[in-house]
Amino acid sequence: MSKNTYFDMNRRSFLKSTAAAGALVLGTYFVGGAPRAMAGVLAKPAEDAKRANLFIALRPDGMVEITCHRSEMGQQIRTAIAQIVADEMEAKWDNIIVIQGKGDPKYGDQNTDGSRSIRFNMQRLREMGASVRYMMQHAAANRWGVEPSTCVAEQHQVTHTSGKVIAYKDLIDDALNITPPEPEKLTLKSRQEWRYINTGMAHIDLNDIVTGKATFAADVREPSALVAIIERPPVVGGTVKSFDADTVKAMPGVVDVIEIPAPKGAPQFQPKGGVAVIAKNTWSAWQGRKALNVQWNNGANADYNSDAFKASLLNTVNAPQAHVREKGDAMSVLASASDKLIADYYMPHLTQAPMEPPCATAMYYKDHVDVWAATQNPQADMETVGAMVGMEKEKINVHVTMLGGAFGRKSKPDFSAEAAYLSMKTGKAIRVQWTREDDIQHGFYHAVSAQHVEAALDDDGKIDAYLHRTAFSPIASTFQEGANAPFSFELDLGFTDNPILTPNMKLERGEAPAKARIGWMRSVSNIFHAFAVQSFINEAAHKAGKDSKDYLLEAIGPDRIIDVTKQDAEYMNYWGDKAVYPLDTSRLRHVIEKAADMAGWGRTVPKGRGLGIAAHRSFLTYVATVVEVEVSDAGDLKVIKSWVAIDAGTVVNIDTVKNQTQGGSVYGITTAISEGITFDKGRVQQSNFHNYRVPRMSDSPLDIEVEVVQSDAPPAGVGEPATPVYAPALCNAIFAACGKRIRQLPIGSQLKA
Repeated sequence: MSKNTYFDMNRRSFLKSTAAAGALVLGTYFVGGAPRAMAGVLAKPAEDAKRANLFIALRPDGMVEITCHRSEMGQQIRTAIAQIVADEMEAKWDNIIVIQGKGDPKYGDQNTDGSRSIRFNMQRLREMGASVRYMMQHAAANRWGVEPSTCVAEQHQVTHTSGKVIAYKDLIDDALNITPPEPEKLTLKSRQEWRYINTGMAHIDLNDIVTGKATFAADVREPSALVAIIERPPVVGGTVKSFDADTVKAMPGVVDVIEIPAPKGAPQFQPKGGVAVIAKNTWSAWQGRKALNVQWNNGANADYNSDAFKASLLNTVNAPQAHVREKGDAMSVLASASDKLIADYYMPHLTQAPMEPPCATAMYYKDHVDVWAATQNPQADMETVGAMVGMEKEKINVHVTMLGGAFGRKSKPDFSAEAAYLSMKTGKAIRVQWTREDDIQHGFYHAVSAQHVEAALDDDGKIDAYLHRTAFSPIASTFQEGANAPFSFELDLGFTDNPILTPNMKLERGEAPAKARIGWMRSVSNIFHAFAVQSFINEAAHKAGKDSKDYLLEAIGPDRIIDVTKQDAEYMNYWGDKAVYPLDTSRLRHVIEKAADMAGWGRTVPKGRGLGIAAHRSFLTYVATVVEVEVSDAGDLKVIKSWVAIDAGTVVNIDTVKNQTQGGSVYGITTAISEGITFDKGRVQQSNFHNYRVPRMSDSPLDIEVEVVQSDAPPAGVGEPATPVYAPALCNAIFAACGKRIRQLPIGSQLKA
């Protein structure tokens, strides 16, 4: 084995060479030539399969191909889509094959973020399945010369009242000649008839993942592909001044050194620019990058310093700002109040930090480009790659692999554009591999934020007037050069839709320039808005001398529907019809009561322990979390257990909802304990998990108990809503345990001060 071959060994080859014979079944997907041991996620439709509709194809052997047009990143969307379609189609679960859809506008929206996959697709997926059931039922009736109403489609066959039975596979050609009615005329199953929906079913890809067959972006191989490692500008907006190409090109295994052009205008999803080392293997590319000696023009953002920016944000929110929502006359009441509570809250930049860093392979041809990528949004890849190589987006073929985590990072396909550009320049297939350091230092960051909250309390401790100001660098800056104020959709996330019942409320938003690439991260600005609101309510409860759970319910008020647009506010409601998805305080109150009951709220806990509670509506879902912690005399924190009640309306897979809620809770721990992303001289100061902390097992509770509220309400989001409530619940528990109030994150050494 040559040195170069050894250092380009992929993780599967390593496992093959070190595992006991026969212990592991592993595979890699080759993009050139015949596929070997091809993983199911990249399995191609059978050539003899016949398409019944956009999402369903029928194989002659009776197997059913169901297309998943969303990206699988651990949230089990491939399983959920199969459940919905198979249920309405009356297909046998063992006769289902899930095909991963490529990027294609024919599917409609493919952006797998915002907790929208089920909410946006459940109805039409049910209709697709029901239409095939209709076709099979009527095909059988025609063959037997009977009324369709006397035939029942069930579990991959049609049965007549006479006892006749015929399998789906024997009806395919006849069924495809049947035209189903318009969707509104189809008969969908009642909830009582559901077979797979609203149950707990195993992850359809679990076996492939455990046995190493599932294809992730770094597993894609083309035998002649070259590897690219890129040195990117450390400061956003920076450009290349000079670099040592000759020395690097002379290094073993290095094929070429190529400069990637700096982006123009707003960042959008363009690559940052920089210098790529193209090599025969990953090791040579890494070594070549180290020797580049790039000198940079740092540009206008080289003055970015986190400490200075923090002070600026706090100054902003402590002065009057632009209107967002208003009711009554909060400022007058606050000005004359004898009992007030005032608090400032702060959260640093965060990064998504998926366990799998970005990766993409691309092959450029004169008339099209093939891309294999771990992408959340393949249509964004089509547009970004097309713009990068000067080709119409329709000519960009984006093949979606499994994603080893994403959390919003991989809906921004700069890495796919890098691979396509380098393939165009070299004429070779190129695999661009980001390192952990690349991901942490060159990402699209969750915005740093400051919040200022004031309340006037009446004689009973109730909130008589409420003022909240928010300031953060907006996501709008990614798409619009110079944008420094958040759009409505960012304020909608936990700010504009504040559920506190008070006769006087004033919400304002400040401006903040973007000195880094700003992007969405799991639950987006709900994170810092929920932290401020739920922490503040807890502080008000303490000031009023009331139980924090009881006070939270009191602050929310009685069951009612809140329409914030009647208080001079814009509100998009997560792109959901307000009549279908109203802001319903009865559901919020219910999850609070449920979580509190689960945790045994009010029980006596040992000295040094405390319970904290927080609740929040996000992505049209209602979540309440109780956290129990222990704080030692030395200030050491231990999270004992968490209890979560979630009302996401109609759910497809109960087990998945529990899994996602548990995962979202652990992700919420990151928002509380991570050092955050900090900048000095425009450069990110963190580089890996040693100084960008994500929860270890010791940071997480051994048990996160989840109760999924059964509901007939329309489906809402699941992947994100558990995250924003965790940090305030945790910090409220810390206060209950030791009396230390946390207003600025990360918690860090504050408990030891």
